[in-house]
Amino acid sequence: MNLGLAFDPLIPLPWLIAAAVLAGAVALLVIVSRTRGSLLRALAIALAVLALANPSLTREEREPLSTVVAVVVDQSASQEFGERTQMTQAARAELDTRLARLKEQGAEIRFIDAGGGAGEVDGTRLFTALSAGLADVPPERVAGAIFLTDGRVHDIPATIAALGFRAPVHAIISGHEGERDRRVALTSTPRFGIVGQNQTIGYRVEDEGAPSGARVSVTVRRDGEVVARPIVTSGQPAEVDVEITHAGANIIEIEAAGLEGELTAVNNRAAVSIDGVRDKLRVLLVSGEPHVGERTWRNLLKSDANVDLVHFTILRPPEKQDGTPINELSLIAFPTRELFQQKIKDFDLIIFDRYAQQGVLPMIYFDNIVRYVEEGGALLVSAGTDYVSDGSVYYTPLDSILPAGPTGQMTQTPYRPQLTQAGQRHPVTRALPGSESDPPAWSRFFRLVDTDGARGTSVMDGPNGKPVVLLDRVGEGRVALLLSDHFWLWARGYEGGGPHIDLLRRLSHWLMKEPDLEEERLRMVAQGGDLMVERQTMGDSAPLVTITTPTGATRRVTLEPAAPGLFRVTFPADMLGLWRATDGTHTALVNVGPLNPREFAEVTSTTQALRPTLEATGGGVWRMADLAGLVPRVVAVRSGERFAGEDWMGLAMREVSVVRGLGLFPLFAGLSGLLILLAGVAAAWAREGR
Repeated sequence: MNLGLAFDPLIPLPWLIAAAVLAGAVALLVIVSRTRGSLLRALAIALAVLALANPSLTREEREPLSTVVAVVVDQSASQEFGERTQMTQAARAELDTRLARLKEQGAEIRFIDAGGGAGEVDGTRLFTALSAGLADVPPERVAGAIFLTDGRVHDIPATIAALGFRAPVHAIISGHEGERDRRVALTSTPRFGIVGQNQTIGYRVEDEGAPSGARVSVTVRRDGEVVARPIVTSGQPAEVDVEITHAGANIIEIEAAGLEGELTAVNNRAAVSIDGVRDKLRVLLVSGEPHVGERTWRNLLKSDANVDLVHFTILRPPEKQDGTPINELSLIAFPTRELFQQKIKDFDLIIFDRYAQQGVLPMIYFDNIVRYVEEGGALLVSAGTDYVSDGSVYYTPLDSILPAGPTGQMTQTPYRPQLTQAGQRHPVTRALPGSESDPPAWSRFFRLVDTDGARGTSVMDGPNGKPVVLLDRVGEGRVALLLSDHFWLWARGYEGGGPHIDLLRRLSHWLMKEPDLEEERLRMVAQGGDLMVERQTMGDSAPLVTITTPTGATRRVTLEPAAPGLFRVTFPADMLGLWRATDGTHTALVNVGPLNPREFAEVTSTTQALRPTLEATGGGVWRMADLAGLVPRVVAVRSGERFAGEDWMGLAMREVSVVRGLGLFPLFAGLSGLLILLAGVAAAWAREGR
């Protein structure tokens, strides 16, 4: 119980001050005049002023509060290197035993785990974890904090005032002095690049704990494929040029050879993601004659802002002589030599839409098209009655690359095209809208070119299993053959229409080698806190996949069927950094969090990073390896400013309590106040009357 005195003035404070000044002046005048009973008169005046201040006796019932000691345990990825995890666990157990003595003195011990998991922000943030762990504790109750860490902390406050309390903070460092490590540091990293052009990446190989100047072998990979093997000097800046080969993320890895005796090889590799941006795709569309389906192709290609379309329709073959005056013709000359000889390699895709030989293109130009495809180009032939005519493009050098030849006959009957078994797995036609029902929920076609000797992959067929859409690879290029000219019925909404946009767009992008439409592909995607590995294949099963974590650990996973031609598996992404998946043939990369986590940038343990800040709080820094029992002695300090020594650390024990009850007794209220005032007046009167 604590006794005290409190005031609750009966008049405003300025008035009370004025009354006190006036009373003091009168009392002083009385005392100076040396009249009889002057002191008692001054006392009576003082009692009157005191009555206006309304003093009260207080009685407090207080309950003592515990002193809080926080122990922050670093569980970040860098703690997994060497023997740090085992050292930290042993130090935590020993510290728990030594702090148990403080519990007997009313202390509360809080262990706070910090770091670890892919959900953590970049870097080790022990001070953030400390603030969160003490958020419900008033600053005056904090006796101090102890960090169990490797010393690589990335949220050190600029001033100790930012801690929010005044108490010592100590650090006990895991690891050993003199550790060696090699790492790759990126110095310049472009974010974007044009597909087909080179981008320059700047980097530097740095050795910690070892002298600079060593010659180091470096391996540069793009999406897992080795593209360069330069030799560089450690400590010196270097550059490498890498071609951007596809749209989307191109992940470039720069990996240095290991350093003898180094702590870990995980930071010997740095990665940068460069978004490939395609220059406009150039498509050449040649229509053999005006027809109702011609606009379907034109509208589809013109609707894509990334496509630069060059379209010609052959309206007037050279041999046609009908006497029409030249000034009444409104035709653009077909620049055959420029398109099919000089600039053919500038096009990403060539489309022949119901084109029949009319003597416009010499045979040598078809030879150029064959070479163009074999060297990586793309050709699409949309066939109709032209394909069975004597002028069919099949009766040109294109016969060596086209996947099927005409029989000279056509099937003229209503039918609904259906996906073949291969079409259900192929990314061009897999899950095509409407294909899930039987028969498919799209309109009928009424014509089909009969062929024989089909090769490649038939993804859609018609009556009696006759192919409607054939896909094939020729050399480095690709060829597609559409054997019906009625896809325009889907575009016009006949009988409900069909997925012409999905089919034709996918088909065009497959021909132009869009990575997402590859038949055999492995990809890995980060989804929230999980990683999904997906294998796209034309086969019946998917091989086992080996997963490599950012720290270099490996695991093997089995993919489960998810859809025809698709196999997947999902598992937690429990670590920041670059993950790799491979099935022996294909490789996929995905990054969780930053590409090059600060956690792996500098991994050697250190006592210097934390020392200035902790010593400013009165705390100390020790290495576990230098102490008996891994931790220093714990000392309860109740007074003084020194909290650390060579082998001991102090905690500022607090005397803090909370008021549970409060009693008030006003001195000048009621009869007691009246009696005090009367006593003062009576004493002064009695002395004066003598």
